[in-house]
Parts: sequence; C-alpha cells; structure tokens
Amino acid sequence: MTVVIKIGTSNITHPTGRLNIRHIEQLVKVLSDLKNAGHRLVLVSSGAIAMGVGKLGLARRPEDMPTKQAAAAVGQCELMYIYDKLFSEYNHVVAQLLLTGSDVADEKRRANFENTMFRLLEMGALPIVNENDTVSTEEIALGDNDSLGAIVACAIGADLLVLLSDIDGLYTADPRKDPSARLIERVEKITPELEALAGAAGSGLAVGGMATKLKAAKETSAHGIDMVIANGARPELLYDIVAGKSVGTRFLGHKEA
Repeated sequence: MTVVIKIGTSNITHPTGRLNIRHIEQLVKVLSDLKNAGHRLVLVSSGAIAMGVGKLGLARRPEDMPTKQAAAAVGQCELMYIYDKLFSEYNHVVAQLLLTGSDVADEKRRANFENTMFRLLEMGALPIVNENDTVSTEEIALGDNDSLGAIVACAIGADLLVLLSDIDGLYTADPRKDPSARLIERVEKITPELEALAGAAGSGLAVGGMATKLKAAKETSAHGIDMVIANGARPELLYDIVAGKSVGTRFLGHKEA
C-alpha cells in the first residue's frame, strides 16, 4: 500500500516552537515499522517556520514575509536533520523535496516531480515533502500542507492520504466549544452541510483548519483515494488506519468515470 501522511506543526513542536521530542520519535518509530511491513510511505511535514521561530529565539511566529522566510530557512534545515537522524536509527533513508505552486502547476515540472517521487519509492527511500517557504510567498500565505498532501497523493496514485492534526476528525460541531459535538466517522460524499462545519485555524504556530482538509478530501475523493483525518498526538493509530479500521474521519474515494 502507498500511503501519504501529512503531519501538522502542532504535532511535532511545542507552542514555543521547540521540537516535541516524544511525539516526533513516536511518529518516526511507527512510520519505520510500517515501512518494514512493506508499505510505501511519503511524509508531508509542516513545522519549518515554527522550528525556525524556536531556534532563532523569536517570541512568536513572525508576521512579515522576510522573517517568515528566514525562519523557514533555519527551521527546514533543523527539521530534516532530525528526520534523517531518527529514521537512520531504523535503517531507513529519507529524501527531501521542497515544492512551490509552479512545481505542480507547470506540466513539465510536475512530471519531473512525479518521476523523482516514483524513483525514490522504487529505491526504498522515504520522501519528505514540504512547501518551499523560503522562496515561495504564496504558499506561506496559504499555509496549506493539507492541500499539498492531496496533490502528492494524487500525483503518485496513492492508496490513502492521512492528515494528522490536533483534532480527532470532523465533528458535527466544534468539540472545543460544544460538548455535545459528535465525531463523524465515515463520509461518503462532501455536501454543503459538511463544508459548513469547517472551522478556523487552531494553534498560534499552526495555520489552516478543517476547511483545507475538506478541500483535500474533495481532491483525493475524485481520484479514488481514501483520506483520513486523525489525531497526530497518537501516531500508533496509523497501524489501525492503514489496516482500514475506524479511526478519526474517513472520506471514501470515488473515482470519476
């Protein structure tokens, strides 16, 4: 099975921007085990700007573009160093791919990206993808690695996209505000009513919300790819998700004729 996993900023960093060592070590351990079981994995990882904020000792996420890009440059280096170090302990090789909007919008550049991804997977590497925040201003403004995860999943014909976030899935209401909110475990079709449930951004260092996840689900569904939203605080849930068990919210893929 080919699985694309997107991990959110809040799952691998503390609110300070410093690395959440326990979470990232658990994530790498589970992903390494899934690779050992024969699955082909791609990790779409947020966190570069947040980690740059922490390493540079900034008080908060910057608002001006040059400082965001500078933080991304520092943080991306740190992020890949950590992934390389941890995955190496389980004898897995990682590769870094940094994309901009034009890399997937331009037909020739997108083909080059897809060919590289296929070859990396054939060679047994674990590609780690992020937006190229250091040079691409529109991606930083969107802050949308959920959509990037969907783009990657569709480009390589993945079987499953998993969006790990700081929430258990899609609810009938905001569970942080409404104690009667109910988790929606299975979605056959994204309706306007479901889209109305989409919330706003979560933590101060993370950006994006449920709306971007529903957008990603629409894209993967049209390509016949299932998508799951689950809580990244418990990476071991990936075992059940890959096995097809009910975890979080699963959006069923329906390839168009």
